[in-house]
Amino acid sequence: MTQHIHYDAPTRRLSRRSFLRRTAGLSAGIAIPWIVPASAVGAQGTTPPSERITVGQIGRGIMGAGHIRRLAGDKDLDVLAVCDVDRVRRDEARQHVEQTYAARRPSGQYQGCASYNDYRELLARDDIDAVVIVTPDHWHALQSIDAARAGKDVYCEKPISLTVGQGRRLVEMVQRHGRVFQTGTQYRSITTIRKVCDFVRSGGLGQVKSVFTLWTGLGGFIGGPRFANCLSAIAPEKTATSYVPMDFALPGEPVPDGLDWDLWVGPAPWQPYNSVYHINPTPGVVPWSFNEDFGVASSTWFHSHSADVIQYALGFEESGPVEFIHPADGPYPTLTCKYANGTLLHLVDHWGQVHKLYKAVPADARLAGNFGGVFVGERGWVTSMSTGGPIEGGPAELFEAMKLTTREVNIGDNDHHANFFDCIRTRRKPSSHEEIGHRSASLGHLTIIAYKMGRSLRWDPQTETFADNPQANRLLDRAMRSPWRV
Repeated sequence: MTQHIHYDAPTRRLSRRSFLRRTAGLSAGIAIPWIVPASAVGAQGTTPPSERITVGQIGRGIMGAGHIRRLAGDKDLDVLAVCDVDRVRRDEARQHVEQTYAARRPSGQYQGCASYNDYRELLARDDIDAVVIVTPDHWHALQSIDAARAGKDVYCEKPISLTVGQGRRLVEMVQRHGRVFQTGTQYRSITTIRKVCDFVRSGGLGQVKSVFTLWTGLGGFIGGPRFANCLSAIAPEKTATSYVPMDFALPGEPVPDGLDWDLWVGPAPWQPYNSVYHINPTPGVVPWSFNEDFGVASSTWFHSHSADVIQYALGFEESGPVEFIHPADGPYPTLTCKYANGTLLHLVDHWGQVHKLYKAVPADARLAGNFGGVFVGERGWVTSMSTGGPIEGGPAELFEAMKLTTREVNIGDNDHHANFFDCIRTRRKPSSHEEIGHRSASLGHLTIIAYKMGRSLRWDPQTETFADNPQANRLLDRAMRSPWRV
């Protein structure tokens, strides 16, 4: 397994953090003048090394590139290591960190970021406080659990698991080892969205009768031009309407130089390399998510964010629905989740169905965007979507009660990472901690099971089992490829 390590990178937390204490004691006993850089003692607006959080990042695709910019740009952090099974991406991540840090130094030089092919080597370092996991979905639970066992705090991209069983074990291991865990559902941390959710949660709409959010089939994803060379394996004329990820036997291609494909597949069932899953430059966000071995389709694309925001607003962020009502045997035209208080969450293909199928909002209501939902209550309706323009709702007096400083949704206006790092210092629970992340991911997993079963299902969110349905319960977990396990 390849790695790139610069020898001036610190290797042990004790030596790094005890250096200043030891040298301070030494200087008190001898009268030899010496110079300490301002950054070493926290002068000139910097944070001393003893107080900076040390971080390693695992995974560097499109999402990972954004994370590494955020981490390297934070002067309260030290990015000590990066990891990716693709040498090109690994080197790009390391170079970005080192160039960022070099620009802050008078010498203009820095070579203190290690790079690893195997994430277990990064986790073995005892000088790293926290890891940020930005790998494909099938790695999330396993790497988070391994990180917790290694004593690291964890920020993991959503969804945090591929199955309900994986997610529950992740929660247990994070809590057993006393780690801080944050799920990367940052839309709840946008100021405007959070105020809308708090308004709904506090009863601003009265009893919430219905919520609507998007859940789409595979067609819009596998219909893209990058799938043109494997249409016979994809068979879009049959699979495009599927609401669940599927297992596609894509033709094998030569593995690019510098890519450890066996480690990329890792705990998933073996698949030969195909550039549809992974290539440089990366072909868009989460290119592998249509395949059930690696991702969970709509839940990966946007629904995990929506589930987090919606269940937060409803007050069910640490539990979930009690019933999944399938259109084949239920009274609703689209798959619907029912909560214990009677609130219904309807999954729709597009926002037009809220108008045409459910007639739930005024005909002139503007519905657009993603990563949230439309809440309809006794006193009116309001949206919580991002990327689609301002918050909408009615009647007008609702906005007077909400007291929004702006109805615009600024995605950059969020404190999600900052909340995680603050909780590392305080040991408090982050805003999207492990149980919340698990329940958000579970809503997607359970929706997929209901679609696969083709019938309505009753769910117990306390025991996390389906009532009187052994077949559905068998879909709550899956085996991992040997020798991987959680």
